[in-house]
Amino acid sequence: MRRRVRVAECAVAGLLLLVGTACGSRLPESAFADRSDRPGRTPTRSGTAEPLRVGIITSATSPVGGNTFTGPRDGAKAYFDRLNARGGIDGRRVDVRTCDDGGSGVGNNECVHKLVDEDKVVALVATSALDYAGASRVSRARVPDIGGQPIGAAYDTYPHLYGIYGSLAPRDGKPGWDGKLYGGTEIYRYFKREQGARTAAVVSYNQSASAAYARLVTQGLKAEGYKVVTEQVDFALPNFRAAAADLKEQGADVVFDAIDTYGNAQLCKAMDDVGADVLAKVTNVQNWNSTVREDYKDAPRCRNALWATGSSRNYDDPATATDHEAVREFRDGTKNLKSHSQWQLEGWAAAMWFTDAARSCAKTSVTRACVDRFMDTGKPYTADGLLLPVRYERLPEPPKTRRTCLSVARWEDAGGWVSQGDMNDECFDVPQLSYKP
Repeated sequence: MRRRVRVAECAVAGLLLLVGTACGSRLPESAFADRSDRPGRTPTRSGTAEPLRVGIITSATSPVGGNTFTGPRDGAKAYFDRLNARGGIDGRRVDVRTCDDGGSGVGNNECVHKLVDEDKVVALVATSALDYAGASRVSRARVPDIGGQPIGAAYDTYPHLYGIYGSLAPRDGKPGWDGKLYGGTEIYRYFKREQGARTAAVVSYNQSASAAYARLVTQGLKAEGYKVVTEQVDFALPNFRAAAADLKEQGADVVFDAIDTYGNAQLCKAMDDVGADVLAKVTNVQNWNSTVREDYKDAPRCRNALWATGSSRNYDDPATATDHEAVREFRDGTKNLKSHSQWQLEGWAAAMWFTDAARSCAKTSVTRACVDRFMDTGKPYTADGLLLPVRYERLPEPPKTRRTCLSVARWEDAGGWVSQGDMNDECFDVPQLSYKP
């Protein structure tokens, strides 16, 4: 039971922060002492430069289960392996130090201490932590944390932390603006405008985190003019068949959820069993992976109605790989991995982001401070087109509306995840709705 609770909480936390705009905070610079032990360029006796040391913190053995959080790590490591094979950064190899925090706050603090204080990494890259309890320590040490996944609110709270989706908030020690984060309605606008959806079902557990996320989805759907059908199932003994039958009866065009991967598979099976066909069963970037056939093996109709949305270019579409050099590089660099996912691509992009920052410092000294200056310029970053432009700005007030683009793909058994238009063209001016993390 405890394991399933943690699964649901994790899935909901990831979804919650993936839908919203990235928010954050900034502590005053006077709060941080200057450090003399920042890594720099140090020649070895042979005359070659020492490797650049980076750290990756991953909740690889968390209660959520194996492989849930390992995608960003695997993508980043694949990028650094390829980079080192090509000579590294200005002749310097990248020495990747990984740490598994076990999905706990205590373990996370231990990883931060090991990587930041003992290994003295120049940066953290592609963090994917269930409980990023050590985030404030990373910030106080002025260690740039580049391209992490916003599973919690850390990237919306502290300076020197740069999540993969950006931030517009002050980042002054509190999440967002006065403790509130803001998210747009672009996903719901897309399915209304492009797919003609008008009635949406939102399925959740009777569990606090799941119910809270379902309320946020419902709020966004209503703001976009949907009729919303809410379906809540018991967490311990979920009756997905009853929920599927009701959403069919209510005429739902599209289904959103606040449940874990196992629950999604069971919901899809129930929808197939009762004949509930919909325009789209919508999932998120965390489930945008190559294991769909296995995960949804008992629900072929629902499986082929799966759609995923995110902020990065589809890793799987053969047409995208043919047309886009950066996607070709990713696919070639990860071809030996057992499975593939959008989170791997975003980990790859995070490693590229660090590499570009380090190269900007290579002719002087690759230090934490120099890498952080590159990250903190406010210029949008796209990782050679793998990401929608990632921005880090500090707006004194939250925006009421924002033009937001999204990447959309649909699962097809014959073709995998097939892109639905180009992510730079699927853009909407949408309201920004507040919520508390």
